[in-house]
Amino acid sequence: MTNIDLADDYFKRAQIRLKALYFFKQEKGYAEVVREAQELVEMVLKGVLRKIGVEPPHWHEVSSILEQHKNKLPKKISNQLKKISEISKKLRKERELAYYGDEDYIPSEEYDEKDAIEAITDCDWLITLLKSFFNKK
Repeated sequence: MTNIDLADDYFKRAQIRLKALYFFKQEKGYAEVVREAQELVEMVLKGVLRKIGVEPPHWHEVSSILEQHKNKLPKKISNQLKKISEISKKLRKERELAYYGDEDYIPSEEYDEKDAIEAITDCDWLITLLKSFFNKK
């Protein structure tokens, strides 16, 4: 399997995860939406890096690496790096809290439908933006 094949697999799996976000929202699993949205964004952005020949780092938020290699990206994507970065950083901050919580932070009580809708909207936008990039052979 080549890096390109792996990148395409990441995108295909991210599209499946997007469908799962809607299921979690329907079940009022708002913390799950936020956590899984972060994983979707991480996976798809690492797929972008692989697609342009950059080995992704082993950390969760990679928008700074995309910025370093923006000259390898189509203009349609490089022009949106600010928004991509904002989405990725925002969800990264919520990653552990949405999953594990804390003694004074119960995820099921802290996240609400508004949080879920925002995460889904961001993920839907990102998948739509990147669809043609990943469907090119």
